[in-house]
Amino acid sequence: VQLQAFGGGSVQAGGSLRLSCAFSGRTFSMYPMAWFRQAPGKEREFVAYINWGGSSTNYADSVRGRFTISRDNAQSTTYLQMNSLKPEDTAVYYCATGLKSDGGADYWGQGTLVTVSS
Repeated sequence: VQLQAFGGGSVQAGGSLRLSCAFSGRTFSMYPMAWFRQAPGKEREFVAYINWGGSSTNYADSVRGRFTISRDNAQSTTYLQMNSLKPEDTAVYYCATGLKSDGGADYWGQGTLVTVSS
């Protein structure tokens, strides 16, 4: 499995960005997907999850109501729509799959930087 995340950038507080994660190497529709992030000086944290069919999602409390995870199985792509961005959302965002019960994952994208200025 190969994952490639893109779509990061710099935005002012209150703005929006959409991240994309392109999946290749296996049958995408069989894999639940997730987004994680790691802020400077902090540990990586879970952001959002979507099941294989897109019928079930879950979010960290810090982003619920502002971020939306979705997927397009025909395009083998997962998205993270981020609205009402805050400076504390500044981080490198990673897509992942092959999720583990310990919060890790077997496969990670390379990360895309999101910077939110106040």
